[in-house]
Amino acid sequence: MTNPELDTWRAAALLIKQHGEDAQLVALKRQAEMAMSDDFEGVEVWRRIRRAIMDLQAPPVGRAH
Repeated sequence: MTNPELDTWRAAALLIKQHGEDAQLVALKRQAEMAMSDDFEGVEVWRRIRRAIMDLQAPPVGRAH
């Protein structure tokens, strides 16, 4: 049994590992490819992955200890 949310975060982490700062652009490109193919479910998957990448790459919030 798979966990779609966990899969999203794993995919985001893998893209960051493979593409570094370009990970978000790679995900955006895949999202656009899905849209051009009228694969709207794929568009949504890549939108979630891109959002997870943004969250993972965001600077920490709050005070440093």
